[in-house]
Amino acid sequence: MPVSNAAIARSLEEVADLLELEGANPFRVRAYRGAARTVSGLSQNLSAMIAAGEDLAELPGIGADLAGKIAVIVDSGSLPLLDELRARTPPALAKLLGVPGMGPKRVRQLNAVLKVESLEDLRRAAAEGRIRDVPGFGEKTEANILSELTQGLVEEKRFLLAEVEELAGHLVAALSAVPGTREVVVAGSFRRRKETVGDLDVLAVAGDGAGLMERFTTLPDVARVLAHGETKSSVRLKNDLQVDLRVVPAESFGAALHYFTGSKAHNIAIRRMGQKQGLKVNEYGVFRGEEQIAGADEAGIYALFGLPEIPPELREDRGEIAAAANQTLPELITVSDLRGDLHVHSSDSDGRSSPAELAAAAQALGYAYLAVTDHSKRLGVARGLDAKRLRAQIRAIDDLNGALSGIVLLKGCEVDILEDGSLDLPDDVLGELDVVVAAVHSRFDLGPQQQTERFIRAMDRRCVNILAHPTGRLIGRRKPCELDLEKLFAAARERGVALELNAQPARLDLPDIHCQAAREAGVVIAIGSDAHAAGRLGDIRHGLDQARRGWLAAADVLNTRPLTELKRFLAR
Repeated sequence: MPVSNAAIARSLEEVADLLELEGANPFRVRAYRGAARTVSGLSQNLSAMIAAGEDLAELPGIGADLAGKIAVIVDSGSLPLLDELRARTPPALAKLLGVPGMGPKRVRQLNAVLKVESLEDLRRAAAEGRIRDVPGFGEKTEANILSELTQGLVEEKRFLLAEVEELAGHLVAALSAVPGTREVVVAGSFRRRKETVGDLDVLAVAGDGAGLMERFTTLPDVARVLAHGETKSSVRLKNDLQVDLRVVPAESFGAALHYFTGSKAHNIAIRRMGQKQGLKVNEYGVFRGEEQIAGADEAGIYALFGLPEIPPELREDRGEIAAAANQTLPELITVSDLRGDLHVHSSDSDGRSSPAELAAAAQALGYAYLAVTDHSKRLGVARGLDAKRLRAQIRAIDDLNGALSGIVLLKGCEVDILEDGSLDLPDDVLGELDVVVAAVHSRFDLGPQQQTERFIRAMDRRCVNILAHPTGRLIGRRKPCELDLEKLFAAARERGVALELNAQPARLDLPDIHCQAAREAGVVIAIGSDAHAAGRLGDIRHGLDQARRGWLAAADVLNTRPLTELKRFLAR
């Protein structure tokens, strides 16, 4: 299996973390972080680029040395430097990096000041109130750390769905190539498109089960074989992800797929429905006594209970069974419903593609419109635009639209919401835009009332159309803001402001359950890729997965509307 870009980026990022933990030269640390960002943002697979003889040193921020290291990862699946760093970093100290909010600098600081060397040391220091006095921490940070450790969230190793997606595709392709193999499907939380996965459950129908298991356990990416049997084998991959493979009979494939897709709560609810009818529902099929009456496919299982097949994304026992029984399941949004993207960055701020390149990529996707929404000046690290530069971009986009055919570039800006709810740019320049995306990038620690009022004051500005990544979370790294979501939803609906579902894999913000609640509250959702390069516009698919988990239909999503209807909404 080719090494995925996500795996390469993760290795480079880990090198940067461990180097920084050791106090290495900051320029060296930044080089590895920059390379990780470049790799994450590529649309081409690095393994394929190397196989084609392309020079990786020509990529931004890579250079000859890092290109060589990437080639080593692609060739061997590992990096000697990373192995050395892991070997000389105490494992207990490295685990501290997994605590949300605890980057390498903070770990080093607590290690130096409080002699914190393990999760237990960290928990004890937080419980005793010693962390708050360390410069750069404070009482709230200490409380957050203690909360994370008390809930036991740190120990569970989970991977972003997007991180394992490419790997899962290679895995399915490799196993499907084994002669006699008829079906290979990744089930579990991966199939339900949850934002993170703990492991992969793979199901197969195969004429040569032994041959399939042999191929599975000897794949190049396998670090350790945990179990090797005739119908089930388990391996741990080099990225520490566990994968379980089960070979099932064709007549039981649907039942096994239903069972191992889950969720557990959904399965229990279906099983109880079966019990009421005197049926036994399990991973082998649906049985009346000893007779199997369903199980070859999932649709047949649901049909026994008078239900349409429930999409995997909805199988969380959050009302989907009742909705199916009442024929009120939504027709979930698909990629073909999208008419455009309303959150994209160009090289005028921190993106890597010009507006013209973004327009060409959007047109190739079949879009009718694309909003260029570069950062405002408050976000200096992103080379945000002040009023003068934004006006220059507005004129440039107008000129570009005059030359374009079949697609319209919308003039936009991702403008910062300041702590008091005011915006980073004045109304006169924002009023010249087609779309204003307002976003919080600082002071995530405000209390729920103050944070909610901050957002509402921003939405009171009639130029604001979309509230970007509203909870501010970064999965596994930063908790959501404390917000009164019911109040926020009501304010957005009343003001005609859409809430964004940001498709970046580490954000997926709004979360699925909040998408469902927003839909029920009558709030319009805008799915934005937040792409920073033309080749990343396709990342919007991650937002579509989340939208489907949030019960969203095409009518619930702003950027499924034709341009004329979209402009009516944006006019507020």
